[in-house]
Amino acid sequence: MKRSLLILLLAVLAITRSGAYNDHRGHNLDSLERAVARWTPDDIDKASEQELINLNRAYRNLMLGYNVLNGDKSIFYARRALSISHPRKWYAADADAYRYIGQIFYGREQYDSARVYYMASLAAADAMAGGASSPTDSAGYSQKVIDDYYSALYGAIGNLYNMMDSIPQAMEYYEKAGDIFEKYGWNESNSILHYNMGETWVDEGEMDKAKAEYDKAMTFAQASGDSLMIVDVWKGYGRLYAEQGKTWKSLPFLRKADAYYAAHPDYAPGFRTENLNYMQTVLSRQKRQLGLLAGALAAIILIVLGITFGHRKKHSSSPEKATVPADAPELSVREKEILDLLSKGYTTGQIAEALNLSGETIRWYRKKLLVIFDVSNTPELISRAKEIGLI
Repeated sequence: MKRSLLILLLAVLAITRSGAYNDHRGHNLDSLERAVARWTPDDIDKASEQELINLNRAYRNLMLGYNVLNGDKSIFYARRALSISHPRKWYAADADAYRYIGQIFYGREQYDSARVYYMASLAAADAMAGGASSPTDSAGYSQKVIDDYYSALYGAIGNLYNMMDSIPQAMEYYEKAGDIFEKYGWNESNSILHYNMGETWVDEGEMDKAKAEYDKAMTFAQASGDSLMIVDVWKGYGRLYAEQGKTWKSLPFLRKADAYYAAHPDYAPGFRTENLNYMQTVLSRQKRQLGLLAGALAAIILIVLGITFGHRKKHSSSPEKATVPADAPELSVREKEILDLLSKGYTTGQIAEALNLSGETIRWYRKKLLVIFDVSNTPELISRAKEIGLI
């Protein structure tokens, strides 16, 4: 999961011990912490409902403010918020707190713990949808508010299952998020969603599915008029065709994307770096392809010039497997097994099943092999291994 421009907008409100709710926008998190620290358990027991609503909101502001800066503090304040909202069945506040705790665990790759909190958040959203009352609105929760909570959760849960290598479940939740985006005409959100789904299918080696998702992403991007998203999808197409070995089709997309990234240096610099890496891989592969074409042309010329049949046969038949150079990488038995299966076109899931390993383990070995061979992707890895006679 991959388009991640995170901007921390912190507009927080602080509470004095007496219950007055003051505007602390522009102040730092320390000032808000000092304000909420004045609330003792006795004060909370005696507080009015409005004071508790304000205090709960302040705890959630601290939870949000520390979400990137300090995960442990973010969890602490999320749980403080829950200590107020959960007994009172303030489900929207519960859903927020549970989701942010889940995000902290997700960022730490503690996926089982993240799942517990995401599902608790989803249960709170279900309660909102079931007609639960709102402490701040007598009319309850509107369908749009409920859908906002659902769409954020579906995306987060989809990402979680993606990282757990449970791709069918990931896609199920992504599609649920997409249905909500389409319902409200949130074209940019849908474009980002389908772009990420395309990236996932490329990672899985499912190129037809990846192409279909990139096509959807482009349709939504064009409908939204979001030029940045259109460029990101160009990069996706470039990566897709590169993985398929269609270098001449890949390069125009990558060059168009690079031109835009170069003209907008403030937009996700990492995206341009990623795009340039794809371009380097494609150009390197094209160079090898041209070398092969030149060799083939030379062989044809020799044949036309009347080289003896035996000499022609020697050059036109399949070459014997090259002798492994002395400086070739030394691979473990497991690395050789995975390299061999990758060369046969196996996907991550198929290799995991064949070797009785997890998908995450296979991903780790694949990344390790890319480092060992100093290449950027699987097709280049296979090409390099063949060159030196390892497969």
